[in-house]
Amino acid sequence: MLTPEQLESEYNARAAIADHPQIFARWSEESSAARGRLQVDADRRFGPAPAETLDFYPTAGRNAALLVFIHGGYWRSLDKQDFSFLAPAFVDAGVAVAMPNYGLAPTTSIAEMVRQMLRALAALYRDASQLGIDRERIVVAGHSAGAHLAAMMLAADWPRWSPDLPADLLRGAVCISGIYDLRPLVHAAFLQDDLRLDTRTAKFVSPVNYRPGLATPMITAVGADESAEFRRQNRLIRGAWRHCFRDDLPLPGRHHLASVEALGAASHPLFGATLRLLRGRS
Repeated sequence: MLTPEQLESEYNARAAIADHPQIFARWSEESSAARGRLQVDADRRFGPAPAETLDFYPTAGRNAALLVFIHGGYWRSLDKQDFSFLAPAFVDAGVAVAMPNYGLAPTTSIAEMVRQMLRALAALYRDASQLGIDRERIVVAGHSAGAHLAAMMLAADWPRWSPDLPADLLRGAVCISGIYDLRPLVHAAFLQDDLRLDTRTAKFVSPVNYRPGLATPMITAVGADESAEFRRQNRLIRGAWRHCFRDDLPLPGRHHLASVEALGAASHPLFGATLRLLRGRS
């Protein structure tokens, strides 16, 4: 077991990036520019809680593939609009993008965040015709805490959640710098006031404790400059879900925050791999 000091060093990714305030400021500026350039159906409601809204970025034409991006922030910070900068490359490539919000800790439990994302994906599937998207080409992606939530979507038993939903609701998943076994976080002092995890609840919301019923393709990625624990977590989900694993994209020279930027860079292999997944070529 890691000591409290080791947990802080390994899992407090933001603290390890000295210029993170400047990075967040740049994301905000780039995201504002993206919303100014793209058409957006903002704050589209999908559930009863105040946070249960999403931004939908359509693309030209009908029957487009859909990328659903779930943001990170350790389940306790950030917002869908902080990541609008990821949308333009996909929209320009003919892919619609949806970015849902979820309630944040400590007000919202991680288990409830999972349920909120289930509602978001279900709503997008049901509204496919209205939105002009192909309900057979929905891919979920996420970064950090969002990668955890994306993995939980891949593990979902959709017909059990709602009988009108198909088992193969998702075409695939892209999980970037995620945490898939939350049990180490039980002892992470910098998170406990917000997440309030114990061993039982951490196990309940850990993707590695579930097995997707279908071999739905999953792509993983983690920055080469991220901590040993984030790299271990990346290996963990690949090993646990071998029947789903398709590829692990190397992210050389990238720390935890820079890892997600690769997703929205049209020239990066991670973008290309995600695009192929959306087009049905994993």
